Amino acid sequence: MAYMLDSFNFSGKKVLVREDLNVPLDQQTFQITDDTRIRAAIPTLKKIISSGGAAMVMSHFGRPKNGPEEKFSLKHIVSRFSELLGVPVQFASNCIGDEAREKAAALKPGEVLLLENTRFHRQEEKGEDNFAKLLAELGDVYVNDAFGTAHRSHASTAVIADYFLENNKLFGYCMEAEINNADRLLKNPQHPFTAILGGAKVDDKILLIESLFDLADNILVGGGMAYTFIKAQGGNIGNSICEEEKLDLALSLMQKAKQRGVNLLLPVDSIAADQMDANAKTANTDSNQIPDAWMALDIGARAIEQYRTVILQSKTILWNGPMGVFEMEKFQNGTRAIAQAVADATQQGAFSLVGGGDSVAAVNKFHLAKQVSFVSTGGGAMLRYIEGKELPGIKAILEKVEA
Repeated sequence: MAYMLDSFNFSGKKVLVREDLNVPLDQQTFQITDDTRIRAAIPTLKKIISSGGAAMVMSHFGRPKNGPEEKFSLKHIVSRFSELLGVPVQFASNCIGDEAREKAAALKPGEVLLLENTRFHRQEEKGEDNFAKLLAELGDVYVNDAFGTAHRSHASTAVIADYFLENNKLFGYCMEAEINNADRLLKNPQHPFTAILGGAKVDDKILLIESLFDLADNILVGGGMAYTFIKAQGGNIGNSICEEEKLDLALSLMQKAKQRGVNLLLPVDSIAADQMDANAKTANTDSNQIPDAWMALDIGARAIEQYRTVILQSKTILWNGPMGVFEMEKFQNGTRAIAQAVADATQQGAFSLVGGGDSVAAVNKFHLAKQVSFVSTGGGAMLRYIEGKELPGIKAILEKVEA
């Protein structure tokens, strides 16, 4: 397809590339603590420069509130970026203005220029046309490789594409992989299809759950959101997290699942604790009989076994959200077991997609990321895509420019 990277001749072109280089830093030393996102950007950039193009890289970095801040400067990643890319990465201390224009104009084929944090300008998040135009003037071609921000109508992620001809705006390899894997889940899933949903709030997952009613055979619920469903059915959940105002909604979702023939499962038992603390007293108890003043912080042994059985029978798996407070060792068993079950099912031939920051953190923590089919870099973007929402960063590449 015309908007794919491999179909384009970059020779002699100045290429503006939107990447997601928003990596975590140690705030004392400004050292990168996880370079995953930089590594993800490398294949696209290597393709451009090895094909005779010059790459100018744009990215946001953190959430600066009032213009430039030292801790949010992309200059801190230049050394590691250069090391991973295998060529010296030049740096411009602004993404627009004289320095950016001069360095972009002087850039030779095979060279790379990193532009300073786009969010140092308020116009970026406002999606202002003039700011997008100033960015666009730096290059001949626009490549969006930042799926994690594809759901944002920001200047550098969506609006900028209006200033490039239809054949001069493309997806990078990261973006292409995200779309292809999400489409495999949405458009041609093998059954049984199992969705594993965790996290704290039902409210965050309403649209996702409803969209899954048309896709999934099984929905396995864990995390804090499970206890809103359990209380809605009359269960005693102690001090477990609960959205009191969503009890009727929870019942409604369960009824819809039944009507659609979707098997919506809640954890039959839980690991309850007298406090959220590494030294807390704990007990494995029925999920609808959590002791007063105690709280459920993980799914229990029977729930793990039930969920694992369903997962291992599945051919398509979506996992979004942990089963408990997996950051604490005492409450990580459920999330670890689900991660392992997804990995085991994948080894048996299932297609598995893991999306959402906490789920991704979990498969990384338990060293299982390479044992699932695809790990999405875009939590919010992936959820919205699966919900059937139009993502501005994708639409901007696909829509034709009117003459």
